[in-house]
Amino acid sequence: MKRIRINRGTIGLRFRRGDYLGFLPAGTHWVSYWDEIKRYDLAQPFVAPCELNLLLQDSGLAYELRVVEVADHELVLLYQNGNYTRVLRAGRHAFWNGLVDYEFVRIDLRDYEITQALDEATLDHPDLQALQQRFVVQAYEKGLLLVDGKFERELETGVYRFWKNATQLSLVKADLRQLQLEMSGQELLTKDKAALRINFYTQYRVIDVQRTYLDIHNFDRQLYILLQMALREYVSALSLDDLLDQKDAIGEQVRQSVREKAADLGVELILTGIRDIILPGDVKEIMNQVLIAQKRAQANIITRREETASTRSLLNTAKLMEDNGMLFKLKEMEYVEKIADKINTISLSGGGQVLEQLKGLFGTEK
Repeated sequence: MKRIRINRGTIGLRFRRGDYLGFLPAGTHWVSYWDEIKRYDLAQPFVAPCELNLLLQDSGLAYELRVVEVADHELVLLYQNGNYTRVLRAGRHAFWNGLVDYEFVRIDLRDYEITQALDEATLDHPDLQALQQRFVVQAYEKGLLLVDGKFERELETGVYRFWKNATQLSLVKADLRQLQLEMSGQELLTKDKAALRINFYTQYRVIDVQRTYLDIHNFDRQLYILLQMALREYVSALSLDDLLDQKDAIGEQVRQSVREKAADLGVELILTGIRDIILPGDVKEIMNQVLIAQKRAQANIITRREETASTRSLLNTAKLMEDNGMLFKLKEMEYVEKIADKINTISLSGGGQVLEQLKGLFGTEK
């Protein structure tokens, strides 16, 4: 016989020639020399040295163990003293009772929804990230959850997690921001057969995400066609001059005509308008000539108006001077002063006659 001591916090399993004989709790025990003692730490999960079912036939050992059965379609999250430790896969797992507080959270993988009360830190653990599908819906988006290709529900802004299983999950994201659609270089023909190109734009937003992203294929392309056809209809009914005059109003007319059809696409039109009207080179040259002629005519009118006003002013001045001799002399001296400003040197000849002439010129002779 030999004496064996089993320390507190451990337990011993007794074998003889490979056969299990029993377990030894903490304390001192006398065993045969041919017995083999395997010690186990009660703070660690139990790893069976032989078939677990054989060991569990010992009711005393079975009382010391907690056995967790995990089915093929299940996972079990193992917590030790309140902290997540690891994932238990399909099979049978045994843990010692008493020393460590074990908690087991069972997950049925046949359900893709995460219904268990798990915190974000646990879900972000690398072991669990591989078992999840994670979808993020931004503040300006709305998500459409599809389960096996069928619409399930709308997802608002946030982070969503689902267990991975045979169910196929996918997320369609709808952009709820104000969007803009450009129609560049639209070649159109006016009522008077003037060929031109128009750059058109529209601002819109999605108001029915299910209709727009699930029921309609390429909704933006269909919206483009609706606007294009409406623009062609309005331009073809106007002459070139009318088109240039009503440029700002055409956008609103197109918006009103397409509004109901756009609503059928799940879209609301906010603003539409013509950015540019591009004329062919020859038409542009003719338009420039017409503009130049108009400006010249306006300039001639202004010139004639100024000449008429100037002539009328001279006539009024002449009538005043005719009635007032002093005013005539003042006007005469004004002109002499202007002439004198242009003269640097005055040469006199003729003796006294010159002085008499100057007196007569400046009106000093009485």
